[in-house]
This record gives sequence, structure tokens and C-alpha cells, in this order.
Amino acid sequence: MIENRPWMAVFSHAILIFGVFIVALPVWVALVASTHPASAFGSGHIPMWFGQEGFANWQMLLVGSDGQSSQLLKMLMNSLIMALGITFGKIAISLMSAYAIVFFRFPFRGLAFWIIFFTLMLPVEVRIVPTYEVIANLNLLNSYTGLTLPLIASATATFLFRQCFMSMPGELVEAARIDGAGPIRFFFDILLPMSRTNIAALFVILFIYGWNQYLWPLIVTTDDAYYTLVMSVKRMLSVSEGDIQWNQVMVSTLLAMIPPVMVVIAMQKLFVKGLVDAEK
Repeated sequence: MIENRPWMAVFSHAILIFGVFIVALPVWVALVASTHPASAFGSGHIPMWFGQEGFANWQMLLVGSDGQSSQLLKMLMNSLIMALGITFGKIAISLMSAYAIVFFRFPFRGLAFWIIFFTLMLPVEVRIVPTYEVIANLNLLNSYTGLTLPLIASATATFLFRQCFMSMPGELVEAARIDGAGPIRFFFDILLPMSRTNIAALFVILFIYGWNQYLWPLIVTTDDAYYTLVMSVKRMLSVSEGDIQWNQVMVSTLLAMIPPVMVVIAMQKLFVKGLVDAEK
């Protein structure tokens, strides 16, 4: 029996409100800073309310002084292409890998899965030198293929889809076989609809993973036409002469936050259901 303790409810809500405050405070500071001139931060005091330069700051970075599309929007598009390429690539390869491992019988099937699983110990940061050499030898530097191809394999997604497929009853496969469904039809008409929530949950996680990539784009791109938005924030902070334009940095930071937040909001229900729903 659960006792009714009003003080416990008040305490729980106080903890939640405090947590929201801690998380939202940096976002609020960035939003306020994007509305002030750069000189407002020269004294070391951070303003906590909106200024008068918000429209001018956003217009300068998004539109540019000449009225044409700025480099920041190009970087935003590069980040979007990279994030979507990594996300769809990881999901597609992981789905096919898990499907082959679970539903097909071939020699060394278990060994193939464990080899894939062991690659969890080899993230891109560990194998970055040989990966860069392969991409350079294939002439894929400064290209969208070079940005996305080395990052589209995912042992984690393969493992999750494998567990999802293994939870499906064997009678389902037999029924599909009796109805004359081949492997391709079974995959597209039965497995994919039943894995919809898992795909949605992984889509959110993998999109944020691809969007926040910094080290790999920094290494494989030397042409500013392929720079990503996360790289632009770091470049704005690396000023050798003069003061850091904090208002522009905050505008870029807020702009970099918008696509992941939109993805999370748009797929929130499917994301939560894919993580907590036990019914397959």
C-alpha cells in the first residue's frame, strides 16, 4: 500500500523544478546573449535579460551583410546532410545485419555477430588514423561521402534490432512462409512495421549522434564548403586576435540546438514507446 505523503510530492516537484532550472539556465543565457552586442561581455558581467540587438545579430549571421545567404546556413545544411546520412545508413545496415543473423542459417553466424559486437570497443576516435588513411586513399576528403561513410556502421543498433527480432514468435515466420511470403516481403511487410517504434527511438539517438560530430569532420574537411555547424562554433571561439564575438557564438549555438530539439519533439511519443514498450 502506498501512503499519501504530501510533503514527499512537494519535495519531488522541488527536485524536478531545480533540475529544469539547472538545464534551462545555460539555454536562457545563450538566448539573452544573442540579443546583446559583443561589447556587453567585455566587462565580465553576463546580462540576464534581453537586449536590443537580437534581430541585427540573427540577421547578420543568417542573411549576411550583402543580403545573400550566409556561410552559417551552408554549415547548417552540411550538418543536416551528415546527420541524416549517418542516421539512415546506421539504421539500414543494422536492420539488414540483424535480419540476416536472426532469420538466416549460415556457417559462423554467431561468430559474425560477436565480431560486430566487439567493434563497440573500437569507436571512431580509436581507429581514426587508419580510417582517415582509407578515406584519403579513396579520394573522399572534402565530400559528403567522406563525412558519413565511416560512421554508418553501428554495433549498438545491430544488437538492439537483433534482440527485437529474437523476441518475435517463430510462428510468425511459419505463417509468413505458408502464405508464400519470401524473405524480402517478410522483411518489408512484417518486420519493418513491427519494428517501427524501435526504429523511431534509434532515429532520435543516432540523429543527435551524427549532428554532434566534431572530431571526424574537423579531420576530413579542409574546404569550408563542407564545414559543419558544430565546427563553426569552435572556430568562433578560436580567435587569435581581438575579442570573441560572444553574441555571434550564441546565435550559432542556438541555431545548432534547433534541429535536434525539433527531432526529439516530433518523435517524442514513438521515442518513449520504443524505449519502454515491452510488447513487440
